[in-house]
Amino acid sequence: MGEGKHGMMVVEASKGFLTSTQNPITLVQAKFKDLENGFRTWLSRQSLPIEAAVVTATGAVQGAAIGAFMGTLTNDMSNSFPTPPPEAGLNPQAMATLKQAQALSGGPLVQARNFAVMTGVNAGISCVMKRIRGKEDVQSSMVAAFGSGAMFSLVSGMGGPNQAANVITSGLFFALVQGGLFQLGQKFSQPPAQDVLYSKTRSMLTSLGLQNYEKNFKRGLLTDSTLPLLTDSALRDVKIPPGPRLLILDHIQRDLELRNRQGKP
Repeated sequence: MGEGKHGMMVVEASKGFLTSTQNPITLVQAKFKDLENGFRTWLSRQSLPIEAAVVTATGAVQGAAIGAFMGTLTNDMSNSFPTPPPEAGLNPQAMATLKQAQALSGGPLVQARNFAVMTGVNAGISCVMKRIRGKEDVQSSMVAAFGSGAMFSLVSGMGGPNQAANVITSGLFFALVQGGLFQLGQKFSQPPAQDVLYSKTRSMLTSLGLQNYEKNFKRGLLTDSTLPLLTDSALRDVKIPPGPRLLILDHIQRDLELRNRQGKP
């Protein structure tokens, strides 16, 4: 009896030791995820002005960090663009081109400011649009991108003599790029319509360790609806070897749902 209790204590101690020696990176990631979920829950309960202000500030801080890092990479480049004296007599278009180059290759502080404004405005407008419209779609994304592009043009000093026109063109450019990226992301995030027809087939093949033969099913158009009708000859026609054929047919015979569908006219 004493030995049994001692064994249980050793097992419990070993479990505690294993728990305490878990990967610290995993523990930190889990803790960070809990904090992030708690912050999102708290933020969703706030009023629109508070939520927009917090989201804007958070986006600005993130953008400033990214901009500062990029500024350290382009700091040397910005020093290679000398500022011409006032009497240089450059035409307005040449001066605008020089300002654009200086804006895109500024130091850490300049880039931190530019990216803070750009990402902060984008996050704030996206938050407001999502709260008002109740969804996040391409229209909301493009509106937010237009605002961030316009503000980036203002604070960075980019553009020609007509600042108003440049603000509009920059906003439109940002909106078009963001809209295209949003649509592209939506396209790749959704599974192809064809794959939906093979969801049960994929699950069956994975459970049998035969997922490599999914392409054979697709080649022969053997969709989920054909599973109760499968025969050895049908599987042979799509070039599936004898062993996997036997496993697939046996699985179908053991599957109660598929077996019931076999008996229906």
